[in-house]
Amino acid sequence: MEKNMHKMQPLSLSQKLIIPTLLAWSLGGCTLAPDYIRPEAPVPEHYAATRQATGQPADAVLPAWKSFFTDETMQQVIQIAMDNNRDLRMAILNIEKTRAQYRIQRADLLPTINASTGGISQRLPAEFNSMGTEGVSRQYTASLGFSAFELDLFGRIRSLTEQALETFHAAEADAKAARLSLVAETAGMYLQLVADREIYDLTAATLKNREENLALVEKKFTAGVASDLDVSQAQSLVNEAQTDLAVLATRVGQDENYLELLMGSPLPKDLPQVRKLSEVAALQDIPEGLPSLLLENRPDIQAAEHLLKGANASIGAARANFFPTISLTAGLGRMSSDYSNLFDAGGRHWLFSPQLVMPIFDTGRNIARLEVSEAERDLAIARYEKAIQVAFREVADTLVQRENMQTQLLSQESLVQSVGRSYQHASSRYEAGVASYINVLDAQRSLYVAQSSLISTRLLREANALTLYKALGGGWS
Repeated sequence: MEKNMHKMQPLSLSQKLIIPTLLAWSLGGCTLAPDYIRPEAPVPEHYAATRQATGQPADAVLPAWKSFFTDETMQQVIQIAMDNNRDLRMAILNIEKTRAQYRIQRADLLPTINASTGGISQRLPAEFNSMGTEGVSRQYTASLGFSAFELDLFGRIRSLTEQALETFHAAEADAKAARLSLVAETAGMYLQLVADREIYDLTAATLKNREENLALVEKKFTAGVASDLDVSQAQSLVNEAQTDLAVLATRVGQDENYLELLMGSPLPKDLPQVRKLSEVAALQDIPEGLPSLLLENRPDIQAAEHLLKGANASIGAARANFFPTISLTAGLGRMSSDYSNLFDAGGRHWLFSPQLVMPIFDTGRNIARLEVSEAERDLAIARYEKAIQVAFREVADTLVQRENMQTQLLSQESLVQSVGRSYQHASSRYEAGVASYINVLDAQRSLYVAQSSLISTRLLREANALTLYKALGGGWS
C-alpha cells in the first residue's frame, strides 16, 4: 500500500532565525545564583607568637619542597614516594574523574545531535485503513537532529555546570593537599627513622659499656672487693639495656616498613643508611612575622572555598526550577515507503517541536529544594571558616613551640654534659673506694636518659620546622 507523502514546505525567514536566536539566548543568559562574596576569615591578622614581627608582606611565599628539604637522601626518598604512593595516585585519579564529570555537565549547554535511520512495517485490517482495504504499509526514514534540548533561559544548567567546575577545582586542591601531606609525612618518617637508629646505636654502645662494667664488678667480687649487691645492680643495668635495645630494634624495623609504605616501594639498596640526625642537612628556617592571610594558600582551605562556591552556584539551579522550562526537538531528513527511494528528491521531511513546561503546583518540592541548597551553602561557609580556624591553630601552636625550642635544646645539651661529668666523678669515687656503686648506677641511667632525650629534642626541632612548613601550606611555588 502506498503512503501519502507531503512535500516539505520551505522555511520562512522567522523560522530560520528562531532556533539560532533561542540557542544564543540560552548560552548567553545570566544565572539566578547569588553573587559570591568570600566570608571574612574568623581569625586575627597575625599569630600571637609573631604579632610584634609584621614585616613580611601578605604575598610572601614558602620555597618549593626541594628548596626546603636540602638533604639529598631525603629528597630521594620524597621523590620516590611522590612517584609511587597509592594515596597520592588515587587523589590524582580523582581529578581525572571530576574533570570528566564537569565535561559531562557542560555538554548539556549544547544540543546533542544524532543521525538515525530506521523503518516501520505494519499490516492493517480494512476497517482501520483509510483506503478501506487491508494491506501492509512500510515507512523508512533517515534523519539528523536533536531531541528535548533544554533552552537554559534562566541559568539552571549553567549553575549546575559552575557547581561541577568548582567540584573539579576542589578535587585539584585536595590532590595538592594530599601531595603536601605526603611530602611532610615522608620527610617526618625519614627523620624519625634516623633518630631511632641513632638511639639504637646509643643503646648498643651503652649496653657494651655496661657489660664491661659488669665484667669488672664480677672480677672485684671474685677478689672480695665488691659485694654481691654490686654484681646484681650491674647485671640489672645490662638487662635494662638489652630490653631497650630489643624494643628499639623493633621500632627501627617498623619505621622502615612504614617509610616503605609511604614510598610505595622498598628502600633502595643504594640509599645511604644515615644513623645520626647531625648527618641530615637541617631544614630551612621559616621567617617570622608571616600574616595569617597566607593561610589562604593552604590547599585544604582552597578546597573548602571551591566547595562553597559550588554550593553557592547550586542555589541558582534551585531558583531556576520556579521558572518555565523550554525544550526543543528538531530534525531534518528523508522519508519513503520504499527503501530504494529513500534519498529521492521528493522524500524530504523536517520536524520542529518546542515544548514549554510551567510549574504550577508541586506540593512545595521546589521551595524545599531551594531551602536545601541554601542550607548546604551555609554548611559550606561553616566548613570553610572551620578550616581556617583549624589551620590558624596549627600554625599558632607550632610557633609557640618554636619560641622555646632553642632554649630547650641548649638546656638539654648542657644537661648531657653535666650528667656526663657526674658519671665520671661517680666512677672515679667508686674506683677509689669512697663511694657506693649505687651512685655509679644512678649516674649511668641519668646519662643514658639525657642522651636519648637530646636526640629526641633535636628530632623535635626538625619536626617543628616541618610541621610549620606543612601548616602554612608550604611549597606554594
